[in-house]
Amino acid sequence: MSNQAQPISEDDVRHVAKLARLTLNDEQVHHFTDQLGAVLGYIAQLGELDVEGVEPLAHPLDLVNVLREDVAQPGADRDAMLANAPDRQDAFFKVPKVLGDGGGA
Repeated sequence: MSNQAQPISEDDVRHVAKLARLTLNDEQVHHFTDQLGAVLGYIAQLGELDVEGVEPLAHPLDLVNVLREDVAQPGADRDAMLANAPDRQDAFFKVPKVLGDGGGA
């Protein structure tokens, strides 16, 4: 079985752009076809490496947890925060509706 990546076509780029709801002109489609083809070629090269016995890493450096202790602290004052809100309803920010009727996320 070959690790050779299949070349990406302009139709593939148009399909992905449609799924991502992007409008691309012909020049952009050609440009991204070249770029994505180069990325896939590089990934194919990486697939050819012998990584037998190499331990997986999350980070190349030995790091320790540098975060502060997880200690409960008082939050921001609600009335002070809501004082800056353009619109509010009771103790909440009021925002415009973003989903249509019957629409789910």
